[in-house]
Amino acid sequence: MRARGFHYGWVIVGVGVVVSMAVLGLARFAFGMVLPSMQRALDLSYEQMGWIGTSNFLGYLLGASSSGALTARWGPRRVIVAALALITVALAWVSIASGFGMVLLAFTVTGLGSGAGNVAMVGLVSRWFLRSMRGWAAGLVVGGIGLGLMLAGLLVPAVNVSAGALDGWRVSWRILAAVIAVVVVIAAVLLRDNPSEVGLSAAGHPIRDAVVPEPVSLPEQRRTTIRLGLIYAMYGFSYAIYATFIVTTLVRERGIAEGSAGLIWAVVGFLSLFCSLFGALSDRVGRKLGLATVFGLQAVAFLIVGLQLPGGLVYLSVFLFGICAWSVPGIMGATAGDYMPPEQAIKALGALTVFFGIGQAAGPAIAGILAERTGQFAIGYLLAAAAAVLGAAGSLAMRQPGTHASPHPTPTGSPAADR
Repeated sequence: MRARGFHYGWVIVGVGVVVSMAVLGLARFAFGMVLPSMQRALDLSYEQMGWIGTSNFLGYLLGASSSGALTARWGPRRVIVAALALITVALAWVSIASGFGMVLLAFTVTGLGSGAGNVAMVGLVSRWFLRSMRGWAAGLVVGGIGLGLMLAGLLVPAVNVSAGALDGWRVSWRILAAVIAVVVVIAAVLLRDNPSEVGLSAAGHPIRDAVVPEPVSLPEQRRTTIRLGLIYAMYGFSYAIYATFIVTTLVRERGIAEGSAGLIWAVVGFLSLFCSLFGALSDRVGRKLGLATVFGLQAVAFLIVGLQLPGGLVYLSVFLFGICAWSVPGIMGATAGDYMPPEQAIKALGALTVFFGIGQAAGPAIAGILAERTGQFAIGYLLAAAAAVLGAAGSLAMRQPGTHASPHPTPTGSPAADR
């Protein structure tokens, strides 16, 4: 499965891109694009919209926190395939929903599959790549979310025009469910749990990766997980508010046509294809500076809409959010792999995602309640900006990964080792 100079890990990355597109770009973040037409058709209040977003994130929290145990028992490939299949069924279920309660339950199940599948995929990348390439590889995988946003941003307005706004959202969810069903097959055929299954070692630089993290003690693992988890919670809280409500804000508060808002959302998706650059940046300057840079850019994006700054600045907000929208999960996955060996890192990722899930569950609910009371989302965006600032500060306070290390043999079967 390896041609000269080619490592099968890049096939894992390629499949990871479409898995991220499915479990996050389509199953979770397409919701913000479909939400305005769903709101009209089902007569949803702002508060109900917020609770639907939160139900999805709570399901994500449950799935993510269970992913480590499921992966340890069944392996990441089986967990990813099962999660994708669950999402396919749940989105088909959303498409026949007749009211708030049914949508709430269906999106909870969707979140369950998203959480389990995403954490398993991030952990799988850590198995296939050593530290010197892990941030780059994880960033490429997370960039798949952008493909989902682009698809949703172009598809949903077109479907609404052809099928009508009242029924178009149902057709959109059915199409997205069909796309994810195709990804189920791709993942089942091409994913492998470990490089050893195809006679390889993890890809990476033989010099830079001459040391790897030693297994850490349980108290140290807990301390590290809590520190990283609090930072991750700030990201979850802040980005979830923006991703859930920015299209509704553009349509309802800025007077932008839904089709134009869809194009803007597609642009966010396109820009987010470059999120891997921040993963590569973190490989070079360190995880703490990489994370702080992302949080700083997002804080500015949230402040622009929170302060309701005029004119074209809203497009600057969209640009700043899009260019680094999904960078934090990729960097966080790489960070866990820097602090701990792969088996501990996968378990830590599940715990980290609990913090992340709590943050992203709280964000839309709080922003939705505030919008219901005030008639706009400005306060919610300001809270998101404050959380991003806290995330940047926490990132800068992190110790640099790599202080727990032990000699490790030079890896073989990687492009670097073959040169």
